[in-house]
Amino acid sequence: MSRKYFGTDGIRGRANGLITPELALKVGQAAGLVFHRGDHRHRVVIGKDTRLSGYMIEYAMVAGFTSVGMDVLLLGPMPTPAVAMLTKSMRADLGVMISASHNLFEDNGIKLFGPQGFKLSDDVEKQIEQLLDEPIDRRLAQSASLGRARRIDGVHDRYIEFAKRTLPRELSLDGLRVVIDCAHGAAYKVVPEALWELGADVIAIGVEPDGFNINKECGSTSPEALAKKVREMRADIGIALDGDADRVILVDERGHVVDGDQLLAVIAQSWKEDGRLAKPGIVATVMSNLGLERFLEGQGLGMVRTPVGDRYVLEQMLTQGYNLGGEPSGHIILSDYATTGDGFVAALQVLAVVQKLRRPVSEVCHRFDPLPQILKNVRYRSGKPLDHAEVKSAILDGESRLNGHGRLLVRSSGTEPVIRVMGEGDDRVLVEEVVDQIVNALGHAAAA
Repeated sequence: MSRKYFGTDGIRGRANGLITPELALKVGQAAGLVFHRGDHRHRVVIGKDTRLSGYMIEYAMVAGFTSVGMDVLLLGPMPTPAVAMLTKSMRADLGVMISASHNLFEDNGIKLFGPQGFKLSDDVEKQIEQLLDEPIDRRLAQSASLGRARRIDGVHDRYIEFAKRTLPRELSLDGLRVVIDCAHGAAYKVVPEALWELGADVIAIGVEPDGFNINKECGSTSPEALAKKVREMRADIGIALDGDADRVILVDERGHVVDGDQLLAVIAQSWKEDGRLAKPGIVATVMSNLGLERFLEGQGLGMVRTPVGDRYVLEQMLTQGYNLGGEPSGHIILSDYATTGDGFVAALQVLAVVQKLRRPVSEVCHRFDPLPQILKNVRYRSGKPLDHAEVKSAILDGESRLNGHGRLLVRSSGTEPVIRVMGEGDDRVLVEEVVDQIVNALGHAAAA
């Protein structure tokens, strides 16, 4: 069965376009029925980021869940990893995060977590999808069995304590001047406070959400504002989260961006030295730079690659027993602590290395020179451009030219009608030629 609603990270789309109150209500009902297991009083926790449409979707989902007999605990604006953590710690049957992650405010989305705080498997998502298109009137709760809803206080403190406990108790951030950019998103309260409690000199930006400015020229997808602030304040480090704080990008004291691949290298080497790696290696996606793979080989560590999406990284980690994985976009999963990507906890691990080595972030976070990597997107309206003969021929020719000297990846986006073409290798000119040849072929196919 093809997936109609769920993409690589839940259901995502334009608010009041794809993501309507009607759909949100149905998702609440369908997910509630799928997770109605046993005779106990069922419970769901719902968090959200700071988008204007969050109110609309939140209350529609409350109606859906309560109509099938589930009690609802409303967390308000909270990071995605906090919702995953609270789903498990509050012994809920299901967790919901209302967010479109790094997208601008016009979009929104629905992410679902099972009772252990993990994102749902493809099979469970298919069960929910099937119910979305079926009449469920006969399965609604009886009047006396309807659910209740209430807001929960104190959840910010719970996440702050959880995050702080991922560091050794004796470790302090005293002496570090940190600029934190919360993207006007879900972490705007908890993360600056947690950094302050850990002893850092904190300068916070992106902490004035108005419903419209989430991720707008700020956060991990637009780190220019953070880099400027780091240089202006002569800070030691800058931390940029995205709208729901499940990914992180750092900026060193010179204002240079540090991506997820470098963060994985820092944490992997540190954890290896401390004997904390569960296995001698990490899990990354097909998008991670070949330079990272070569660096890890030099450290005696392996790298398992997965499709794009932190859920696939986590699946491999759990299946093969790794405790570190992530993506260049800054989704870093530390399974000793969290069941999903946690931008803040990943940043804390890097800060711990900075404090341990007492060296500038520009030195600590430069573990390898990335190979030239070219990424281009081709938008299309309809059809399947990848099935076009000219496109297939261009891809085969590109793979042949890069053989042994680089990598080529051509894939459809899981969230929008876009084909992503990525090439990397030792010879930048060759990589550009290969990528451009495929992009041109895709352009012809998309226009056909």
